[in-house]
Amino acid sequence: MNLNRRRVLQSALTLAAVQMFPGISHAQARRLVFATFTGSWEEAHKAVLVPAFRKANNNADISLDPMLSVDQIAKVTAVRNNPPIDVMLHDPGPALTAVAQDLVEPYPVAKSKYFKDLIPEAQEVNGPAIFFQVVGLTYNPETVKKAPTSWHDLWKPEFKGRVGITNMNSTLGTGFMVELAKMLGGSESNIEPAFKAIQELKPNLAAVAANPGQLASLFQQGQIDISPGNFNAIQILKAQGVPVEWVAPKEGAIAFKTTIHIVKNSPNRELAVALIEAAMSPEVQSKLMQAPYLVVPTNTKVKMEGEIAKVLAKDHAEMKKKFLFQDWKKINEQRSAWIERFNKEIKL
Repeated sequence: MNLNRRRVLQSALTLAAVQMFPGISHAQARRLVFATFTGSWEEAHKAVLVPAFRKANNNADISLDPMLSVDQIAKVTAVRNNPPIDVMLHDPGPALTAVAQDLVEPYPVAKSKYFKDLIPEAQEVNGPAIFFQVVGLTYNPETVKKAPTSWHDLWKPEFKGRVGITNMNSTLGTGFMVELAKMLGGSESNIEPAFKAIQELKPNLAAVAANPGQLASLFQQGQIDISPGNFNAIQILKAQGVPVEWVAPKEGAIAFKTTIHIVKNSPNRELAVALIEAAMSPEVQSKLMQAPYLVVPTNTKVKMEGEIAKVLAKDHAEMKKKFLFQDWKKINEQRSAWIERFNKEIKL
């Protein structure tokens, strides 16, 4: 097929799509692309959020593109005027970066059905928070007979060659390093103590995972016995029969909110808003709160119950008192340099 004929055919297909769905423009003929996170988050969104969105939007075409926040930002930055992603999902640090770099647009709060029902901390105009993540200690109860109680347990001699951590590209990895630094006299602006401590951890390190999803795989494969880990990711592993448990260390578990954003210049803005509305809805958040996902909700219409109420917090007020929240504005000031240093120094 020659080039001109191919262009004619493509134009015809686009026109047919526009005629079939009059509410969309020529630019909107492609499917909605949602950049979710890897691992358990992709599974949860595929199982719950995507079906709810399709049901409410005439079976609209949508695809998930799982990747870390830093990769989402890089992908959108490369093609700002014609972004390949319509909706991004970010933890606090990357969310601040995306807003600062003008990659997202404000959420249409006035037209939203559910925004007003979110807890105050989740009502972010540049992208509402649709859930919380909690990071504690993950371990294999078949090989770790006594449950760990402290972050310091990772350095115990009995865990030689059995500890896993994640790269600082992930919020899990950076959050752990910052909290480690704070325990040892550092802060969100000074994580030098954490770099020293990680060097001392090297004899115990079995792997430095590229992302939390890969870390979960290491437990499945029996390559690690203990690590910092997301509460939610562990629940899905448990549901699959993997011997793994999660515990909040005595120093405190790390908590952070995850926000969802409309990408600036998205050709699918209306569908992007519809997806975010679905993500904020009590129906979707109630389902995600159930096993095996156990995602901490942000909609006040959803009461915390089950394993979340038992292990984490009975409500949002208790969660704010119980867990450690970090200053990501300060963290972001040096995070890029820390990631570069980590990649050079922490090699196995």
